[in-house]
Amino acid sequence: MSIPVLVTGGAGYIGSHTCKALAQAGYLPISYDNLSRGFRDAVRYGPLVVGDIADRATLDAALAEHKPIAILHFAAVAYVGESMADPVLYYRNNTAGALSLIEAALAAGIDKLVFSSTCATYGVPKTLPIDEDTPQQPINPYGRSKRMVEQMLQDIGAVSPLRSVALRYFNACGTDPDGEIGENHDPETHLLPLAINAALGLGPQLQVFGTDYPTPDGTCIRDYIHVTDLADAHLRALTYLENGGATTAINLGTGSGFSIREILTAVERVLGSPVPHQVSPRRPGDPPSLVALAEKARDVLGWEAKHSDIETIVRTAAAWARRQHNR
Repeated sequence: MSIPVLVTGGAGYIGSHTCKALAQAGYLPISYDNLSRGFRDAVRYGPLVVGDIADRATLDAALAEHKPIAILHFAAVAYVGESMADPVLYYRNNTAGALSLIEAALAAGIDKLVFSSTCATYGVPKTLPIDEDTPQQPINPYGRSKRMVEQMLQDIGAVSPLRSVALRYFNACGTDPDGEIGENHDPETHLLPLAINAALGLGPQLQVFGTDYPTPDGTCIRDYIHVTDLADAHLRALTYLENGGATTAINLGTGSGFSIREILTAVERVLGSPVPHQVSPRRPGDPPSLVALAEKARDVLGWEAKHSDIETIVRTAAAWARRQHNR
């Protein structure tokens, strides 16, 4: 019999890929999603409960019905630019929503939670690569909203049975190698799908935001990690908690950074097509460079990225884009 776990945001990009990994490992992922940014057809590996994490009545009913042993919490809004324009949305949904979920978990006697955090909690680090002891000084409401949730989990965990793992991951990208699920955002703001769509003639030309950063080629540098590797890390974090692991925070990245220009070159190399693009001004809230030190993930979770070479990332993402457009 499959072991039930609640996956908030299970209809979203990373949540749906993690549901697949959970199902393959013998769990029953119960997706809990308000479908404001997720997609019903991404829920393929267990039941869907349509609800908001701020709606305690619906949330409590779902926990009572399915009796999950743990919660994997993905439900959040996650656009840096949007957070700068509408911080109220981010603090209400990401921070207050998480508190509602934590209270529901405590009331239901659930003592294990894996939290989808972000490298945005670090802000502009003074040294690279970034380890877990790097000071967290977020520079946008998105990063601050996630940092607050980490602090809540630490404080509440210190006086309750709740144990958690905050996974601070870097730039999620790529899609399921089997092609069952992929990356759908409306609007799409992620670099890889936008660059691929531009190269394939499936979308407008790419906007490159800023070429005057203090990096070798002037464009932002990020650590790109395949979503299948992220899903595996969430599964390992759950196992860690099931084995009695204490509350902790762990980076998920490859330790290698690529600039935007390097990503465009990789897309052009894999697809054999140029990426039409134009340069636009910097976006507020974007740090110049974010690259992870991922040794703790290896030491604590036994995890390492296996699908995150740039060719695999581009190839799987392009296959999904073509499938979505029948190309």
